[in-house]
Amino acid sequence: MELRHLRYFVALAECLSFTRAAARVHVTQSTLSHQIRQLEEQIGQALFERIGKKVVTTEAGQLFLAYAARALKEVDAGIAMLRPAAGDLTGRVRVGATHTFNIGLIPECVALLLARHPTVKVCIEELPADDIGAQLHSGDLDIGIAYRPNGPTDLTFEPLYNEEMVLVVADTHPMAGRRRIRMVELHQQALVLLPARFTTRAMLDECFAACGAEPSVVAEMSTVAPMIGLVQRAPVGTIVSANAVPAELAGLRTVPIESPTPIRTPGLLWRTQAAKAPVVQAFAVIVRKTALRLQARKRAAQ
Repeated sequence: MELRHLRYFVALAECLSFTRAAARVHVTQSTLSHQIRQLEEQIGQALFERIGKKVVTTEAGQLFLAYAARALKEVDAGIAMLRPAAGDLTGRVRVGATHTFNIGLIPECVALLLARHPTVKVCIEELPADDIGAQLHSGDLDIGIAYRPNGPTDLTFEPLYNEEMVLVVADTHPMAGRRRIRMVELHQQALVLLPARFTTRAMLDECFAACGAEPSVVAEMSTVAPMIGLVQRAPVGTIVSANAVPAELAGLRTVPIESPTPIRTPGLLWRTQAAKAPVVQAFAVIVRKTALRLQARKRAAQ
């Protein structure tokens, strides 16, 4: 079944005349008749019936009409949106992101969106993952960028990539010179971590338990920036995503962790089955491409 079959069918169902329908879709009556027969053969049911000189839809044809018309409307709307003559996208996209993604990913994505569609307004909220989920449910956000939720959720999660978490210490720390470190070696080591209510902390606690380690959590902070700030000023370490450590910060060392390696999966969060405005879809496309590009750039640098 091809798109033209649907266009010819809808035209004939609305005109109920081969002459008028053929004129509407700019084909001959014989071509229209042939295409309708092809469609009926593919569906396996008659869609039209001739009664004298008149054409009427069958019961199957009448039932199929609503679906065919709706499909054509969606396709035509999509084509119109992509045509250059349609102009730039307009509207607003409301994004909720956790701190890690606001460091590099979000600014680059917003810059690309505004360069392509300068009339769009972008609203970025830096929020914990739980708050992002709540505001997606309430309709206060259009899209979220966070790590994969640990528990069941009725939101749709679209993974972008997997990333390893690393130990971050000052360059004066005893572990600063290590090329890699096993999770069990962090037993009784002074660490600053996220509070227990965060999914990242729950995942780290599971990793520690799996290897029988119990770190000395000397401080808990709800955002990454002050955690790294404390690492710069005190003989403690922290475990964060490698992407959360600003490249311009001097005096820090990142050490890969193994046995096990804590891994997080960033992704896009949506309200399941919620309608997405074109500007929101455009931003999601940019996020997908930018995330892949940043990961490729990171691998090439290693």
